[in-house]
Amino acid sequence: MASALPEPTREEREQAQLAREGAGKKSAIALLFYKVMAYVTGFWLLLLVVEMVLKYLVDVNGNHEPVIGTWVAIVHGMIYVVYVLAVFNLWSVMRWSFSRMIYLIIAGVVPVLSFVLERKAASWYREDLPGALDAVEGRALRRAQISRLKSERER
Repeated sequence: MASALPEPTREEREQAQLAREGAGKKSAIALLFYKVMAYVTGFWLLLLVVEMVLKYLVDVNGNHEPVIGTWVAIVHGMIYVVYVLAVFNLWSVMRWSFSRMIYLIIAGVVPVLSFVLERKAASWYREDLPGALDAVEGRALRRAQISRLKSERER
């Protein structure tokens, strides 16, 4: 049978509050990184779409030769990898559902969708942040209480 945790001490509450503040800063940085990458990825994807339209539909240079350059696809691919890392970072910090991560990842390959979902992700962030910070603070408080219990039992 599990025993109840003792009342938290002032120091334990302070540690938990520091954990909450740290998580708040970490989540704000994750959101900013995601937002920047959403816009950068969206821009490069639109440039890639322009390249593909000019190359294959309009056939500007004839024989489907690159118009802007083959480097556009390469740069978009590299930026997309960083975008996926930004999505994963935000997703893991906020502890969102797996489906939200998939939506955000797909947004990097559908033209204009990264701009739309960037705003949606910011909305999700604002809605979910208080609960996420409460959870971080609660976990930190329980860890501190359990640590105190263990050290008291060892004496």
